[in-house]
Amino acid sequence: MEEMENCPKCQSTYTYFDGVINVCPECTYEWIPGTTQSQEPVIKDSNGTILEDGDSVIVIKDLKVKGSSSSIKIGTKVKNIRLLYEARDDHDIECKIDGFGAMKLKSSVVKKN
Repeated sequence: MEEMENCPKCQSTYTYFDGVINVCPECTYEWIPGTTQSQEPVIKDSNGTILEDGDSVIVIKDLKVKGSSSSIKIGTKVKNIRLLYEARDDHDIECKIDGFGAMKLKSSVVKKN
């Protein structure tokens, strides 16, 4: 059995190989085997498709907006997203939505268009 790499982010030994990438179940960090920590982490949409800066995505569920009486409806198309690799919370997409302005979204509530 092949020896797995330790997680470059938290040094955990409980990593596993998932198709193309290595995954750390302790800190959820994902990386391509053989690369160094300087590589950006992989951010996936709700279907598991890898997202990139500039992609267009579609919101897959209604989202309440704090401080507003309206919400972002299911099916809203968001163009030209920017990925936040060092996000302090779960919101890892930065974008502008017509009628709402600048927003941060979680990748788990969008699918790639």
